[in-house]
Amino acid sequence: MSDPTVGVVILSQGTRARELDAALASAMAQTGVVVEAVVVGNGWAPTGLPEGVRAVALPRNIGIPAGRNAGVDAVAGEYLFFLDDDESVPSPRFLSDVIALMRRDPSVALVQPRIVDPRGGELPRRWIPRIRKGSPERPSAVFSVVEGAVVIPRDVFERAGRWAGEFFYAHEGIELAWRVWDQGLRAWYAGDLVAHHPAVAVTRHAEFYRLNARNRVWLARRNLPVPLIPLYVGSWTAVQLLRSARNRTGLRDWWGGWITGWRESPGERRPLRWRTVFRMTLAGRPPVI
Repeated sequence: MSDPTVGVVILSQGTRARELDAALASAMAQTGVVVEAVVVGNGWAPTGLPEGVRAVALPRNIGIPAGRNAGVDAVAGEYLFFLDDDESVPSPRFLSDVIALMRRDPSVALVQPRIVDPRGGELPRRWIPRIRKGSPERPSAVFSVVEGAVVIPRDVFERAGRWAGEFFYAHEGIELAWRVWDQGLRAWYAGDLVAHHPAVAVTRHAEFYRLNARNRVWLARRNLPVPLIPLYVGSWTAVQLLRSARNRTGLRDWWGGWITGWRESPGERRPLRWRTVFRMTLAGRPPVI
């Protein structure tokens, strides 16, 4: 049997040369798979790449999900591995282990590994994408992924409509996971597999609060059956209000994004089927929280 083929898409703004080199090295060192890699320059032209690594130069920063999408057609592969330029995988068998997991359980079609700060920093709870966090080493089905290192079969990715390019930043990992579930499949948190990423605050992004709120509304408008839209948005609005009672940082920007989410078009609407909502509920996370 021939080795599985993987297209690796690494997104970069060209500001982290050392980290990009480490990400590329970890991807190209993978064994038991055939790798094709591309670096997408989000607003710059990648140069000096290792032999065989392709470059896609985007004239301006079009956002994280759209930038990832721009690299997909530049590489072949039955599977796609999306890797951020500040993330790497320490095991040379990472991709073959993920694909072995998917082949053992064909219902698994989107995998996020456990993320570890190699410097020993405290791990953000958001890196474990489930409500009941528990041990970070415990694998489980999940309903969102942290997008910096994920693997997905190409055909599943295409049927999902790719990443939500309209989002620019934030919550595209929720939509992709939901659309995997809507195909009768599952997203999976592989706590027994590891990726390295420095522990940094999401609020380092200048537009974090505005895009976080806008995209919550867009996520619901794009993906949920109509009766569930106000329930989902309402639950997350309540969460934000509770958080702001302790810390009002960014609240004005958050409300601005919330209003924009209702006023502006979120793009293509593809509501989840009710049987998908039922499956997600049975699995522990109805799409209203």
